[in-house]
Amino acid sequence: MSEHIYKKIELVGSSKISIEDAVQNAIAKASETVRNLRWFEVMETRGYIEDGGVAYWQVTVKVGFTLEE
Repeated sequence: MSEHIYKKIELVGSSKISIEDAVQNAIAKASETVRNLRWFEVMETRGYIEDGGVAYWQVTVKVGFTLEE
């Protein structure tokens, strides 16, 4: 197995449905332009309140990917 070098980027995903959906949205969008995605970690979770309820979720994630050789 070769040794890997990783790079991390920070993303903010949002969703009106759930925290998990916000994470999925961020990773799905990143996968359109970033190759070799390998892992993620959730850094922050926020929500926007409207009319006394949760209008949408925001999740900050760090996503790691391997650099090409």
